[in-house]
Amino acid sequence: MRWIGVSNVNVQQLRRAQAIAPVTSLQPPYSVLHREIEDQALRYCVREGIGVIVYSPMASGFLTGAMTRERIAKLPKDDWRSGHPDFTEPSLSRNLALVERLQEMARLHNRSAGEFAIAWTLHNAAVTGAIVGARNARQAEGVMRAGNLSLTDEEVREIEAFFVETVA
Repeated sequence: MRWIGVSNVNVQQLRRAQAIAPVTSLQPPYSVLHREIEDQALRYCVREGIGVIVYSPMASGFLTGAMTRERIAKLPKDDWRSGHPDFTEPSLSRNLALVERLQEMARLHNRSAGEFAIAWTLHNAAVTGAIVGARNARQAEGVMRAGNLSLTDEEVREIEAFFVETVA
């Protein structure tokens, strides 16, 4: 038997693909900063029994805690992040405040903000796995540790409430 997975598609496109053959996996971007898939795609996948393997749970490095205002200001002009809305105002200040909150919460567990960000995505029952990048062994270790970090419902609500409050 062969398995079919799709990336970066919406529910309408998923339905079209399923009309051709059963889809077993969706691969969308998903993080506390990018939750657009929650209302439709995640619900659809649960209903249809489609696995969801998310990518970029640390929002292209933003949620690791390593991205500071100074580091972002020094990004080369050809780095796509230098002009991306997550890395520029007015979102930049809000996103940096969220990372600070993630760092505070993570310290209580002796973890990093990145581990907390990954664990947040895995807390969603619709998410079956996450693709996470690492540039060195220390980062890879943190990524692996995130897999066994179980956030409480209260911690998840606090992260989500902070995000909602800062967006408003």
